[in-house]
Amino acid sequence: MSPAPPPPPDSSTAVRLSLAAQPSHGRLPRLIDGAWWPRSYDLTAELPGLLAGLPPAWGQIGSVTVNGASWSACPGRMLVANQVVRLHLTNHPQAPPTICLLAPGRGRWDLLVVAPDSARREAGRLMDEAARGTIAGDGGGRAA
Repeated sequence: MSPAPPPPPDSSTAVRLSLAAQPSHGRLPRLIDGAWWPRSYDLTAELPGLLAGLPPAWGQIGSVTVNGASWSACPGRMLVANQVVRLHLTNHPQAPPTICLLAPGRGRWDLLVVAPDSARREAGRLMDEAARGTIAGDGGGRAA
């Protein structure tokens, strides 16, 4: 017996995620694999929704790297959907506004992080560009 699927999220809680059709695996310069527009700077509140919204083919994300200066305090690891996810912070002021997701044996994906307080129009533009795969891995948008 399998559990019933969860109800569809309403628009106020749905993950705001836009993924490129072709992942950037092995390409140089490394391209962004999509964009994520969190609702807040609280990584512990936002990360579970992001991970739940990723394609199943990406596998279980075991490690996440973010710009630590952009987020409120976050632990070195957290439990997400009964799995430990290690959190790594970069504290370099020039670090791009991205989140790096690693799935053991599956790969690496880099998502542009659109600042939570971005205007809807600007966020939409950045998410569209990321979905087209036209943003290089240096970020290209407002830091989150």
